[in-house]
This record gives sequence, C-alpha cells and structure tokens, in this order.
Amino acid sequence: MPSNLPPAVEAPVQRTPDKREANEVAGLDALELGPKQVRPNPGKRIWKSTWPKLAAIAIVLLVWQIVVWSEWKPIYVLPSPETVFTDLGNVITTGDFWNGVRVTMTRAFTGFLLAVVIGTVIGALVSQFAPLRAAIGSLITGLQTMPSIMWFPLAILLFQLSESAILFVVILGAAPSVANGLISGIDYVPRTWLRVGQVLGMRGFAKYRHLILPASLPSFISGLKQGWAFSWRSLMAGELLVIVPGALSIGVRMQQARDLSDSSLVICYIIVVLIIGIMIDVLFNAADNALRKRWGLV
Repeated sequence: MPSNLPPAVEAPVQRTPDKREANEVAGLDALELGPKQVRPNPGKRIWKSTWPKLAAIAIVLLVWQIVVWSEWKPIYVLPSPETVFTDLGNVITTGDFWNGVRVTMTRAFTGFLLAVVIGTVIGALVSQFAPLRAAIGSLITGLQTMPSIMWFPLAILLFQLSESAILFVVILGAAPSVANGLISGIDYVPRTWLRVGQVLGMRGFAKYRHLILPASLPSFISGLKQGWAFSWRSLMAGELLVIVPGALSIGVRMQQARDLSDSSLVICYIIVVLIIGIMIDVLFNAADNALRKRWGLV
C-alpha cells in the first residue's frame, strides 16, 4: 500500500567555501570595519601641531621688528623683540617674579573655583524650575555681557582695597558663563534619554549624577572655558585697579613698570599673561578632546 508519509527531507550538504569565496567574505568584513587607522609617528604628530604655532610667532616677531625699523615710535616707547626677550629672560630668573605669579594664580584659581560652584548651582536650579528661569534667565545673560570693569567701583566700596574686592569681580565675571553653559547643556539633553532614565528609576540627585550632568558635559566644558576667560580678564583688570598692600602680583608689577615708563618691562608682563592664558587654554582643549574621544566624536 502506498504510504501517506511525506517524503524525507534530505539535510543540506555542508560545503566548504573555496579560497576565492573566503577572500571575498574577508574583503566585505574589512569594508564594514572601515580603513585601519595608522597612528602617525609621535615626532611627526608633535611637529604637525607645533609648526603652525611657530610660524604664527615668527610672523608676529617679523612684523614687530619691521615696525621698529620703520621708527614709527621711538625705541624707548616701542623696543625691539631682542630687547624685550632679553629683559624677559632677566625677569623670570628672579624669585620676586615667581612670587608675583604665585599670588596671581592663587587669586585666579580661587575665584574661578568659587565661580564654578556658584554657577553650577544656579544653572542646575534655573534649568529645572521654569518660574526661576523666567525670573533670572535673562539676568544671567545680562551679567555675562556686563564689562567687569563696571563692578570695581562697587567692589571697592563694599570691600575696600582687599583680596575680597578682586575675588568679588572675578566671581561675577565667571559664574554667569558657567551657569549658561550648564543650562544650555541640560536643555539639549535628548528627551529619549530622560525617559530611559525615568524607566530605570532615576530620581533626584541620581538622575543628575548619572544622566543629566554626563549628557550636558560638552556644553558645560565650553561654559567653563568661557568662564575662565572672563575670570582671567577680570583678574587682570582688578590687579591694575585694586592694589592690595604687600601683594606684588603680575598686575601690580606691570603697573609699576608703567609708572616708570619702562615699555620693555610692560611688554614682558603682557607676554607672561598671554603665555599663562595659552597654557590654561591647552588644558581645556585637552579635556575637550578627551571628552569627544569618549563620546566617539573623533
């Protein structure tokens, strides 16, 4: 009798791919992985990032020397680069100079850290409470655009000629930028991330600690960088206007050089302030690059 059972299905025969097919598959895998990143030689990498800066410095020095040769101003008013850098070498070898740098940097870091704490707290509160944002949101931006020099008369009246007067202006110069950076970062946190955090049970401080603050870090670091720029400018203005007895900072020494009509020494201190600002900017750029690598943006 004929059977009603279906015919048996034969198992597929496993075929070993030949060499040509294996090479094709390997090629497709390589395309998915993308080109292999070849790390350049460390020396070449350093030179690639250094030579544009050296070229810019060389151009500035050349233009400076040409202006000196043109005798646009007398040599005692606008000295040559050789004179300035010779005086700078003599200045930085003295202990008094480094004591002045220590005083200035202590003020800068103290004021900036206080501004970061105050700006972070204000930014976090404003970003979460709509009535508070409506009340002082525009005020924070207004304070950020306020020239720091305008605060010094009030600071001197409140604190006299003291360290507190300088710190008061430094904090007012930096804190609004820090707050606005954090507010912008929190505003641009994707709503999807917030819903995921809510599903995971994040509430209160844990929500800020593990979700909102990490997500807002790029804008927050930009706010910190801008806040440092404002605090550094405010500090330099303060050291020229508020001379605290016994505190021979960079600004005080520059003011003394101006009183003595020593143009070369004045330019020396301008270069010192510029170098310090560039060094701090390099640190902020390193932090920003590390964060972008962490996020896979490099």
